Amino acid sequence: MKCIKKGDEIRRVSDVDADNKVKVHGWSFVPKSEWKAKVRDFNKTVNVEVKTEAVVDKKLAKRQKLKEKQNGPRLR
Repeated sequence: MKCIKKGDEIRRVSDVDADNKVKVHGWSFVPKSEWKAKVRDFNKTVNVEVKTEAVVDKKLAKRQKLKEKQNGPRLR
């Protein structure tokens, strides 16, 4: 599969069709990332949730574990 473009239209077609359209009909090859951005994912919304509390807790736990490791086991 190849991605081709003519004007504002972007299509994903088979290799044989793409070669024919590029050589004869004036289409040009474009990267698949351009097809993904403009055709496949055009109306999709992206929800990005960042869980800062979990990240902070992990960092705190890592710091405490490192501190315990540096101090070594306590003998009484």
